[in-house]
Amino acid sequence: MSPLAHGLGGAADLPIPLTYALIGAAWALTFSFAVLLFAWRRPRLNPDSPGFALPAPIRRMIDAGATRSAIGAASVTVTVGVLVIAVFGSSDPALNPVPGVLYVGVWVGVMLGSLLIGPIWKVLSPVRAIHRLGCLLLHRPPEHGLLRYHKNWGYYPAAIGLFSFVWMELAWHTPGSVSSVLTWLLGYLVVTSVGLVLFGTTWAERADPLEVYSTLLARLSPFSRDSAGRPVLRMPLNNLAGTPGLAGSVAVAATLLGSTAFDSFSTFPQWRELIDNLAPLDPTLVRTVGLLVFIGVVGGLFSIAARATGGVSRTDRALLPRRLTLSLTPIIAGYLVAHYLTFLVEKGQATVLLFADPLDRGWNIAGLADRDVDYVLSNHPSALATCTVLAVLIGHILGVAAAHDRCLHLLPSHHRLTGQLALMLVMVGFTFTGLSLLFGG
Repeated sequence: MSPLAHGLGGAADLPIPLTYALIGAAWALTFSFAVLLFAWRRPRLNPDSPGFALPAPIRRMIDAGATRSAIGAASVTVTVGVLVIAVFGSSDPALNPVPGVLYVGVWVGVMLGSLLIGPIWKVLSPVRAIHRLGCLLLHRPPEHGLLRYHKNWGYYPAAIGLFSFVWMELAWHTPGSVSSVLTWLLGYLVVTSVGLVLFGTTWAERADPLEVYSTLLARLSPFSRDSAGRPVLRMPLNNLAGTPGLAGSVAVAATLLGSTAFDSFSTFPQWRELIDNLAPLDPTLVRTVGLLVFIGVVGGLFSIAARATGGVSRTDRALLPRRLTLSLTPIIAGYLVAHYLTFLVEKGQATVLLFADPLDRGWNIAGLADRDVDYVLSNHPSALATCTVLAVLIGHILGVAAAHDRCLHLLPSHHRLTGQLALMLVMVGFTFTGLSLLFGG
């Protein structure tokens, strides 16, 4: 199973010419920006809005200790089972479901689930479950650790963890091998466990790459909590407005967005020819440099555009990129849907079918070995391409809206227009580049 096979077939899959799609997307984004400037003149997004409280029975079920305990026990059991399969199952990734569990189930499935119903990794995390149990036995609150998490670290540890994953997926020479996946999983479990012991749940919230990613996308979910901690339904952009602008926010967003762009770019024949032409060099090194360049360009362009305004002090200007990084979250979500939808639906089926015989013993659990993958999306490329364009476009429009509203908070009145122009141009550029990479391979 190759974790790289989750893109579209190319521009031929698009039901309209790629040039028309690019021009239409840029006009739509520019028009939406113009409408925002003239019709959205005061901040409208309120992260503290009361929302609509969920029915009491649903709230009690969600927050019940028994519910959390049952989910935690199931998560730990599944994790142990995955590790057993990784160690004792087949070393052939075409026969072992473990790579699919990580690449499809966690990296895509959990994140899309977070986009729909909230930060589910916070509930599903097996390390958090074990930590809660340990704290219960020791009669100490899970929030407290042995050390204090330094505020200047922000999300930088999470960015490093996310980079380690995308590096394995996109630069390492055997990304789909069972041994590679097992190594990353064990490293993740050990580092996260030690971090929780040392720094308490702050480590999970700031440094766990999977929880930070899940929580970031959950900012676009309609589900949230009010000031009293009760589950509510709220307009997603209001939830997004509550995204904290911590140190490392740009690094996290750039890693997620830049790696997705590099993944699409790596399907281009020119890139493959370049790797062949640089044969004396280690291909892993070349891919690592390419990945770093894409991440650096995304983070650099965004940071420059966010700072391109007047009327603010040098200190405030330096903080603008992290404070405006929330505008990249809808774009990340749009590319997640556009880039991985086929991967989730079709590779997800293939992963489930491999559980017919997870230990390579000739089993046929639940008759799964007798079933085949239904290529429901690949067989309808025009519909898939349309969904891809819409996901990218909607993500960018929501990103522009979020950036505009935050700028109304941060920029002085006489710089609110000019202060956003550079950011708009960068987002238009991201739209052009993203669609070209998705369909140009």
